[in-house]
Amino acid sequence: MTKILITGSKGQLGSEILELAPNYHDYSFYFTDVEQLDITKKNKVDEFVSRNNINIIINCAAYTAVDNAETDKKNAKLLNVTAVKYLAQISAKYDILLVHISTDYVFNGMAHTPYKETSPVFTNSVYGKTKLDGENELMEFATKAVIIRTSWLYSSYGKNFLKTMIKYGKEKDQLNVVSDQIGTPTYAADLAKTILDILPKIADIEETEIYHYSNEGVASWYDFAIEIMNIAKIKCKINPIETKDYPLPSPRPQYGILNKSKIKKELAIEIPYWKDSLKKCIEKILL
Repeated sequence: MTKILITGSKGQLGSEILELAPNYHDYSFYFTDVEQLDITKKNKVDEFVSRNNINIIINCAAYTAVDNAETDKKNAKLLNVTAVKYLAQISAKYDILLVHISTDYVFNGMAHTPYKETSPVFTNSVYGKTKLDGENELMEFATKAVIIRTSWLYSSYGKNFLKTMIKYGKEKDQLNVVSDQIGTPTYAADLAKTILDILPKIADIEETEIYHYSNEGVASWYDFAIEIMNIAKIKCKINPIETKDYPLPSPRPQYGILNKSKIKKELAIEIPYWKDSLKKCIEKILL
C-alpha cells in the first residue's frame, strides 16, 4: 500500500484531503500538522519518512498570512522556503515523489492573458517572494516533484474570504469589496480531489514539473462576494471599490488568472466551474 505523508493537515487543503481519504483505498495516509511533525526540523522529517516508509509527500503546509508576512519575514521564510528545501532534500534522499502547493502570487499580477507555467515569475510581496524562493529550492534539490500553483483558495474549513463574507454579510447591511482585482475562486475540495486523482499519473515522474490549477472561469472579489450573497440568500448590499480605497500592508496581484491547459491535457482532468463549486461549498457550510 502506498504511504502518503500530508503536511499542514489542519489547513484548508489538508482538511479536504483528510475528508476524501477514505475513498482512496490504495493509500495509507499520515496526516500531520506542526504538533505531529515540525517540517522546519530536517532531522525530524527525515526520521518520520524513514520510520514510516513514506512513498509520497504532499506538502500542504505554508505561511499564508499575506499581510503578516511583510513584517514576520523570518517565519514566512522558515515555512515557505527552508522547510520546502528540507522536504525536497529528503524526497531526493529516499527517491520519493513530492507534491508541493504554490500560488499565483509568484507573478506580479500585471499580465492581461492567463499565466502559463512558463510565464516569467516576479513578485512584489514578501509572501510571494517566499513562495517563489520555495519553488526554486524544490527545483534545485528534488529529483521527482510536482509544483501545483493555485489561486483564491476557499473551503468550509479554516479562515477564508467566503466564510468572512458569510459572517459579515449576516451582520451588516452593506460591505465594500474590491472590484479591480481579477482571478478565479478555487474550492479546496476540487484541488484536493485532483491531487489524489493524478497521483498514479505522476508516480513515475523523473524530474520536477509545474502545473496550474484553479476552478474554471473568471471573477473579481466583488463578483465573488455578490455570488456568495446570492447563493447563501443573504440580503447584504455589496459595493464595488478600487484597490487604492482599501490599502493593505501587502500588495495584491491585480490579475491572477492561471492557464490550466497543461494539467488538463497532460493529466486528463476535468475542472469544475467556480460558481458550481461555490454552491456546493456554501450548501455544506449552511447545512
